[in-house]
Amino acid sequence: MQLKRKLEAGEFTLLAEIEPPKGVDVSAMIGNAAKVKEDITAFVIPEMSNAVMRMSALGSAMMLQNKRMETVMQVCCRDRNRIALQADLLAAYACGIENIMAVTGEDPSYGDHHQAAAVYDITIDDLLVAINELQAGRDMAGIELDGKPEFFVGATANAGLSGNELDREVDAAKQKIDAGVRFLITPPVFVPEAIEPFIEKLDSRDVFIIPTVVLLKSVGMARYMARNMPNVFIPDELIKRIQKAPDKTKECTLVATETVRALKAGQFSGAMIATIGWENKLPDIIYGIK
Repeated sequence: MQLKRKLEAGEFTLLAEIEPPKGVDVSAMIGNAAKVKEDITAFVIPEMSNAVMRMSALGSAMMLQNKRMETVMQVCCRDRNRIALQADLLAAYACGIENIMAVTGEDPSYGDHHQAAAVYDITIDDLLVAINELQAGRDMAGIELDGKPEFFVGATANAGLSGNELDREVDAAKQKIDAGVRFLITPPVFVPEAIEPFIEKLDSRDVFIIPTVVLLKSVGMARYMARNMPNVFIPDELIKRIQKAPDKTKECTLVATETVRALKAGQFSGAMIATIGWENKLPDIIYGIK
């Protein structure tokens, strides 16, 4: 379990999000991951992010694990009831997937199957309890398992909130930590100082904070995020910088690289690079970090 070992050793750890394919051709997913596998500790496999139907996180993580690439598999409350969630967790561990990340999941109305019925049989807190029960050798019905898993568990935290919302998010994060969460991945961060109030309210000995570094694709994307994501701070100067750049794609890549460097200098536990479908840009980002 390379991810756990590196984080506990205090090494700055790079994660990369790899989207599963919308289909059965996994060549691009595996190829893009293989290009950076020497520099990425583990690949985070989202479970149909934004409620868009894709290959499952379990199947995709198994593909990369079979190529000797460590993964963090998302486990999502949205699409499965408690029986199926537990079954997937047991299958994941039996297939060598030891890092998992519990998420609630976006409502299907955001995705490409608007008529889909969300399940939400259990909450994120219930899911974390279930994971603990499985690791103790019992399922949610209290029935003993034939062999138990041992996971390194993560979750998300909206670290960029403020005021009363920040206090509520800190309380929620502490509940997750008490439930066994060892690392928290934040929404996109462009200015590390923006999430310092959140970090200051947590004990760094209890949890590893891993901010997300998103690769912007355009000035429009930067403006949209700045206007519509209140928990993400994007300075006006950064938007103007990209707007003035002759090669905007190259400039966006450079911004992502600089953000990772800033997080490393700020003594964060690591960073998760999210390219949102531009996984072929991962080598360019990572090259600039070295």
